[in-house]
Amino acid sequence: LGMFSEVKFPVPWGHVAAKAWGPPEGHPVLCLHGWLDNANTFDRLIPLLPRDCRYVAMDFSGHGLSSHRPAGSPYHFLDYVSDVRRVAAALQWRRFTLMGHSMGGSVAGMFCFLYPEMVDKLILLENLGFLLAPEDTEAWLKSKRMVIDRLLSLEARQQTPKAHSPEAALQRLLEANRHLTAEGGAILLQRGATETPAG
Repeated sequence: LGMFSEVKFPVPWGHVAAKAWGPPEGHPVLCLHGWLDNANTFDRLIPLLPRDCRYVAMDFSGHGLSSHRPAGSPYHFLDYVSDVRRVAAALQWRRFTLMGHSMGGSVAGMFCFLYPEMVDKLILLENLGFLLAPEDTEAWLKSKRMVIDRLLSLEARQQTPKAHSPEAALQRLLEANRHLTAEGGAILLQRGATETPAG
């Protein structure tokens, strides 16, 4: 297991880089590094682990060989959870083991809360996981999972924007914002729409 391959997964701002060890058909294990670390965190550990697993150690966005998010964008834990979801989707892993060190353990714990059906085991190295107050759990999980799922759904469907005539664009704006007058909508569209050759 000392030999590894480099892997890249496309994301809207570039790519998420990762290292992979073990047979591609092996039991999937996604490894998450700690704060200001990278996938090399697992270089000495992976060779000591069972050889029948497929280990993928990802670099979180802005770490290691992964692309940074656009300048001025914050790095929130939920964004790291979204990155884990993106990588799992790219790997086509429906159920896998999560192994997280330090901050990666917190991200893994949050992922387990949001997507328990996707995780068969959780391994935490120097971390307590992710804790919520019992009264907040259900509403928090529902809202955060919805945010991630919608974001990834939008990214998957990303396509060239449809062109509309100025009249049709105004009509769509007014239908979605019933409080606007036609005059107010036209004022917003002056700055909120872009003319293209198609419309």
